[in-house]
Amino acid sequence: MRTVPTKTYYTAMKSLVGRFDREARKLKFEASDVEEYEAWKTKVKAALSDLIGIARMEMCDLLPERLETVQEDGYRREKWLIQTEPDVWMPFYLLLPDDLQPGERRPCMIAAHGHGTAGKLSPAGRTDIPALAERIEAEHTDYGVSFVRRGYIVLCPDARGFGERRESSGQGDEEHVFMSSTCNHLNVMAISMGLSLTGMWTWDLQRLIDYIGTRQDISQDHIGCCGLSGGGLQTLWLAALDERVSCAIVSGYFYGYKDALLKLYNCSCNYVPGLWEHVDMGDVAALIAPRALLIETGDQDPLNGERGVDNVTEQVEITARAYRLTGAGDRFVHHVFAGGHVWNGEQSYDFANRWLSE
Repeated sequence: MRTVPTKTYYTAMKSLVGRFDREARKLKFEASDVEEYEAWKTKVKAALSDLIGIARMEMCDLLPERLETVQEDGYRREKWLIQTEPDVWMPFYLLLPDDLQPGERRPCMIAAHGHGTAGKLSPAGRTDIPALAERIEAEHTDYGVSFVRRGYIVLCPDARGFGERRESSGQGDEEHVFMSSTCNHLNVMAISMGLSLTGMWTWDLQRLIDYIGTRQDISQDHIGCCGLSGGGLQTLWLAALDERVSCAIVSGYFYGYKDALLKLYNCSCNYVPGLWEHVDMGDVAALIAPRALLIETGDQDPLNGERGVDNVTEQVEITARAYRLTGAGDRFVHHVFAGGHVWNGEQSYDFANRWLSE
């Protein structure tokens, strides 16, 4: 035997949990009227923007370029490239419904992808790629196509570390590399420079909205964002910090930080230094009120943490208070469905139609 058995582990987790209980949520939502809410919102948005490194991001010309066009059944898929920071490039698919008329303006939906789905290829429904087709069938991650078939203009971007934005080609099985990401790599480097991957993703999507602002075929007051898992993370933060998003759909990414990210380790892209000291996830979502927000939760999603849906509903109630306070209770929906970590969509499309067609 080349090792010896370890009889006792002297772990630090109990101490970290205790510290969380003592120090978390110093900027929690607890306003009692709209005036207090607006003051809280201004303060927290500034604090969170600083934490995730938005102020350190560098503005530049977008320099949009269309790279390819493919006709699909009922819509056209164009591949575009924009510059989000100096020499930082974001490819994305633009899905345009065939019945879009010259001079017409349509609502749009940003379809943010999650992990293990080859970036933008999944929401854009690239079922011509066998490995991706299996994932789409299992998790219903082609929601970008579902929206374009409902008449929306849809943008499906690669987040930093995914798809054509992976930092390296990787080693080993090519299919695994193709589907995976380098977000762990990026976030570790970013936080050492006062940045975060959460901030980079949020900034890039804000620049994508800047690009949306240049298009004559998109209704600028009807911009939505949706996503599963890591796409839910992107959607949540973008909607919280950018008022141009009028409707957000967050799937498989809404729960208390303590159970779901402290006790249950997830991908490092979820972690921002100092974040838990200031807010929990329900507080972040409270910044979205009174704009439309739907959260969908699988009742068997393991990422909910050890207490399951209870860990979700606690955060939902924090957010719901902000919506009630602002008189927008009908603009906030929590849909719990029977299932795991998948995009459900049962209420999402009607919800988007209601709030993006006004």
